[in-house]
Amino acid sequence: QVQFVESGGGLVQPGGSLSVSCAASGSIFRSNTMGWYRQAPGKQREMVASITNTRSTKYADSVKGRFTISRDNAKNLVYLQMNSLKPTDTAVYYCNSDPPLQNRWGQGTQVTVSS
Repeated sequence: QVQFVESGGGLVQPGGSLSVSCAASGSIFRSNTMGWYRQAPGKQREMVASITNTRSTKYADSVKGRFTISRDNAKNLVYLQMNSLKPTDTAVYYCNSDPPLQNRWGQGTQVTVSS
């Protein structure tokens, strides 16, 4: 059973930093590109960043230079370090493979950027 469990969200002021984590089941993690996605209220889910199993990364233009994706292959964990956060980064953040497994979305973790 493939599972993704996200954690680490919260409330942060504009300009602040936050890190979110995702634990993924081994069967999907080891051989796949992993991605972080987000969905803001009233908007479609979008990809934020992805990382291959050899640690090549890609970022959405809206987060480039502010967010950093990383992975720990020994622990089946993927991280998203978010700096210089903006109110427009407010969303529920999810991890999944890239491309995503549509019937395996986790509950996500809420990130709220507000003063």
